[in-house]
Amino acid sequence: MTEKEKMLKGELYNANYDKELIKERQNIKDLCFKYNMVNPLNFEKRIKILKKIIGKIKGDFFIEQPFTCDYGYNIEIGNNFYSNHNLVILDAGTVKIGDNVFIGPNCGIYTSGHPLEKDKRNKGLEYAHKIIIGNDVWIGGNVAILPGVTIGDNVVIGAGTVVNKNVPDNVVIAGNPFKIIKELN
Repeated sequence: MTEKEKMLKGELYNANYDKELIKERQNIKDLCFKYNMVNPLNFEKRIKILKKIIGKIKGDFFIEQPFTCDYGYNIEIGNNFYSNHNLVILDAGTVKIGDNVFIGPNCGIYTSGHPLEKDKRNKGLEYAHKIIIGNDVWIGGNVAILPGVTIGDNVVIGAGTVVNKNVPDNVVIAGNPFKIIKELN
């Protein structure tokens, strides 16, 4: 099994020496660099480059500059998506984002993690667990979403929150680690 196949299955893999994964990351880093250097007023060119980066796009979307991701092809975004400045998506695993999702500045969506065991970690092994974000979600600034998390529909995530476990539908959460602050109708 290749390192990419292991990555896509959520198993431990080594991305540091796999030529295919290195090349894919370099290609996307180049596209992200080009995107981030486009004049902010040139919306058409920005959208054109984003469509080359993002794996699957359902409808209207916009991502403010700068934006960075690892592979791009593992990212799916729904209709009416908006992200403010400095979104980082580590998409070694699938990142599926629903409709009507708004993300504040300086947020990170991280499918990648490393083993707790130092011997495995020191060999460069890592894993990637998918992240799913439901519909009608508002994510405040400086939020970190960790590997393997599913966020339900109609969720509001307060600024600075660390999302380290699944979030049910219809709630407001905040904190590190997060707590449910309020239920929504």
